Amino acid sequence: MQERRKEDFIYGTRAIIEAIQAGKEIEKLLIQKDVKNELIAELMTLVRDYGIPATKVPLEKLNRVTRKNHQGAIAFISAITYSSLDHIISSTFEKGETPLLLVLDRVTDVRNFGAIARSAECAGAHGIIIPSHGSAQINSDAMKTSAGALNYIPVYRSDNLKRTLREIQENGIQLVACTEKASDSLYDTDLTDPIALIMGSEEDGISHEFIRIADHMCKLPINGKIQSLNVGVAASVGLYEAVRQRNV
Repeated sequence: MQERRKEDFIYGTRAIIEAIQAGKEIEKLLIQKDVKNELIAELMTLVRDYGIPATKVPLEKLNRVTRKNHQGAIAFISAITYSSLDHIISSTFEKGETPLLLVLDRVTDVRNFGAIARSAECAGAHGIIIPSHGSAQINSDAMKTSAGALNYIPVYRSDNLKRTLREIQENGIQLVACTEKASDSLYDTDLTDPIALIMGSEEDGISHEFIRIADHMCKLPINGKIQSLNVGVAASVGLYEAVRQRNV
């Protein structure tokens, strides 16, 4: 089991409320099922107001994180401050650059995410988009694996990824889904236009609803017996193919 660092989470309803009100970025919140009191009600109001991902869990799950007096609530602190999608897109166009975004659909491994962020920053990508649920926690392990890249590349957390993808398209950015279901090779796909490259989980790939709305689909050629690449490696290949094409 992944070691929990004390700086990655806080516990206790009042402490969490004060952290949110002080502007701390909450990565996710675990709340004990069937616990109802005034403080929990106040906390849930903040959860709705701030759009914080929250999950109701049994007491046993909270106790696996800490045996201290958590009062039925544990909050994991994000190691970064999230950006808005509008800021990512507008600042890119304002600089006169061609947007290169990376969308991660259900990439849950923390170290994979950190490695992807490192590749994205090195490639000059303008931002990473992740869903608020079903994504890797951005904690100290992610920061370490990213070699500090997460201090520089903007990350947007979406509470509705399908709606976010539509918004990306409305801003003149094409969605390119990298999936083994594609017939076209990555190397035959034009990546010089404004694009958002979508990568899916290693288990299930990209969600079908996102593939349906993508402007283009492409795949990485696989010539060996193992028919899939680690998502971190695949993302790096896709990003650097875009870099190669844009630098020709």
